Amino acid sequence: MSSPELGPNPATELAKERNRAAEERTLMAWIRTALALIGFGFGIERIVAAIHQGLGNTVNPLRLTRVLGLSFIALGTLALLGAALDHKHQLQRIQRNDLVYRSRQSPALIVAYVLTGLGAIAFVGILISPLTN
Repeated sequence: MSSPELGPNPATELAKERNRAAEERTLMAWIRTALALIGFGFGIERIVAAIHQGLGNTVNPLRLTRVLGLSFIALGTLALLGAALDHKHQLQRIQRNDLVYRSRQSPALIVAYVLTGLGAIAFVGILISPLTN
């Protein structure tokens, strides 16, 4: 620690700035990921709705596609909210100089598990859906 009469330690302040910049980059990566999930979910839902409308409502699309699209939108929204809250928490830790490593569950791993579940549900849904001519 620096003494009060000497002022802040430049090396410590630069390290804090590098950590803050890393947190900003991490948040931007989560924003891109969340937007991709939301866009993909919206795309799935809209494409199926357009196909359904284009066929004159003669073919009833699997309701799973609507649920899957909405699930992607919800996952993207929740991931973005979680990333924003974590970003705020990490910036507060940097400001307090509370930079001791703490083991925690990876938010990316949680999103990966949820995406794996959604992928498995989609696979099973497509596998058991009846083939129409």
